[in-house]
Amino acid sequence: MDASHSKSRLTGLTLATALGLFAAASNAAETLSVVTFGGAYESAAKQAYFEPFTAKTGIGFVTESYDGGLAKLAAMEQARNTTWDLIDLESNDATTACDEGLLRKFDRKTLGNTSDFLPGSISDCAVASMVWSTVYAYDASKLKTAPATINDFFDLDKFPGKRGMRKSPKVALEWALVADGVVPADVYTVLSTPAGVDRAFRKLGTIKKNIVWWESGAQAPQLLADGAVVMTMAYNGRIDDAAKKENKPFKAVWDSQVYDFEWWAVPTGAKHADDAAKFIASASQPKSYADLAKYIAYAPPRKDAIALIDKQRLVDLPTAPVNFKRAIQINSTFWADNADQINKRFQVWLTQQ
Repeated sequence: MDASHSKSRLTGLTLATALGLFAAASNAAETLSVVTFGGAYESAAKQAYFEPFTAKTGIGFVTESYDGGLAKLAAMEQARNTTWDLIDLESNDATTACDEGLLRKFDRKTLGNTSDFLPGSISDCAVASMVWSTVYAYDASKLKTAPATINDFFDLDKFPGKRGMRKSPKVALEWALVADGVVPADVYTVLSTPAGVDRAFRKLGTIKKNIVWWESGAQAPQLLADGAVVMTMAYNGRIDDAAKKENKPFKAVWDSQVYDFEWWAVPTGAKHADDAAKFIASASQPKSYADLAKYIAYAPPRKDAIALIDKQRLVDLPTAPVNFKRAIQINSTFWADNADQINKRFQVWLTQQ
């Protein structure tokens, strides 16, 4: 073999090696297109979920924000041009999207031992990314006696003043029944009957004249800060943010909190479906869930993550044992089946004296 041929072969090998490395680098530099609700949760997810996965795999993320709903996903799937690899979903959308074939089935074996997941936090097509909750809150600097139960929220004699509530029957009716003596575990059994719905509206009517209705999550802590209400229904993350980041003297009452999951899922037509599924498995490990709680007051849907969370932080989270004793999981099936009918009644009820 002459030197030139040897050199030529070496150059060829070097080139082949370089091309191989370039291909590997190209694969490693792959990005996943993710759609989320944006805001503080997306920022927390980047730190707890996205960045560790990129460090481990070289796969990056491009994020896009949306307001929920399935119209755009359905249109993409119908056109066979799905540009999303990973989607952040609310419970009702996760259920509907799976039923309509818009999401890939998820192999739960990739999660390892799943016995520590909260009931209902893994579905056929999705895995819960966190737990958030609706609670009520008060300004500790303005109340001499601290409210502790849902009954206190409805007790205008013991705690006179206005109440802030989301302008929706969801959660309001569940709380009304608990305040009327229904144990949290039986709420949906009672609410599934016409007499139960009547009972809930009747109890809600006892504080109706004192209710200040809000429509966006940001309004709840603002009503409290302005002194417009004595207590308000609120999303737990909003109250935690106001207390921790704005030094507001707000306290959450966890009795009969109504909690729900948020979900990760992979669209049926996702171009990088396998990598997206690997990400979900990674983000669903106890340490990942525990890390999320460092950045936002949303809780892990996996019990093994609880031990990894600082005790001072744990008390701010929905699934902390001390907060979870009388928790109510939102029944998405009930609301999917009954929302239209109950919403119509609620709108009429609002106009009545």
